[in-house]
Amino acid sequence: MKAIGYGVPGPIEVEASLVDIDLPEPSPTGRDLLVEVKAVSVNPVDYKVRRSAAPQDSKWKVLGWDAAGIVRSVGPDATLFQPGDAVFYAGSITRPGTNSELHLVDERIVGKKPVSLDWAEAAALPLTTLTAWEAFFDRLDVNKPVSGAAPAILIIGGAGGVGSVAVQIARQRTNLTVIATASRPETREWVKTLGAHHVLDHSKPLARQIEALGIGAPAFVFSTTHTDDHVAEIAELIAPQGRFCLIDDPSGFDVMSFKRKAVSIHHELMFTRSIYGTPDMAEQGRILNEASALVDSGKLRTTLSERLSPINAANLKHVHALLESGKARGKIVLEGF
Repeated sequence: MKAIGYGVPGPIEVEASLVDIDLPEPSPTGRDLLVEVKAVSVNPVDYKVRRSAAPQDSKWKVLGWDAAGIVRSVGPDATLFQPGDAVFYAGSITRPGTNSELHLVDERIVGKKPVSLDWAEAAALPLTTLTAWEAFFDRLDVNKPVSGAAPAILIIGGAGGVGSVAVQIARQRTNLTVIATASRPETREWVKTLGAHHVLDHSKPLARQIEALGIGAPAFVFSTTHTDDHVAEIAELIAPQGRFCLIDDPSGFDVMSFKRKAVSIHHELMFTRSIYGTPDMAEQGRILNEASALVDSGKLRTTLSERLSPINAANLKHVHALLESGKARGKIVLEGF
């Protein structure tokens, strides 16, 4: 089967950073599904792994943690899906990725593809939707008010892949005032169209901009990017006893700046459930099914901003470079082999 992988980690400028390869077709066992991949999207985790992680169990490492496709066969213990079902999912970081014609995935972390979306539109959603959903409801517990705080959430990086779906989920699944950040005219407009009540410029001090809104200190902050650049501002602007969640990888920051306000700090990694096989691993399938229903009812829209074809090394290298530049908006999807 066709696939894209690499043998040695390194920068995207290196010719062998991603190459077209041919691999044996896998077979499903246990609760696995064998999925014929129709479309994949690219996330920051793809380039972070590509730059640092060497192949372990084979000559090649295959990336990709978002896919939409058709179930071709199922393992003997699988009960949730049948051959022919259309699905979408984000996979597991501990297994080969979705940048291949056929892919194995545990059925517990798979959802039914939204009927109203095409393959590319669906592939844009799983990883970012799971990340935002878990951050809001499992980490920040946004439906539990913070006494004295403004019922509001600040989403730093509102135009990125996670931010784009986070703004929508916050609008559709909570009663919070949604404040998002974006710094360029086109990204500010994008965030507004997604439903943010207020859009701030994260290239300027955030605490002063929050104060100027006149709504009070927000109960929640969700940081999706460049957290280490904004820590001092977050500590200043967040409400006492507020809750702060981050998903990126800052080199480090002083958590003691949050002690005086008794702010709780949470990390979100949507791969945690699949890495450890947690007892609630099937929660991810449930979340994706609920998100699929929201899409089909018109309450959640795809965050697809650009599509390329086919799924090959050249196109993936282009998208990796664009994401690493920090100038991407929404999600970029590749479709078809």
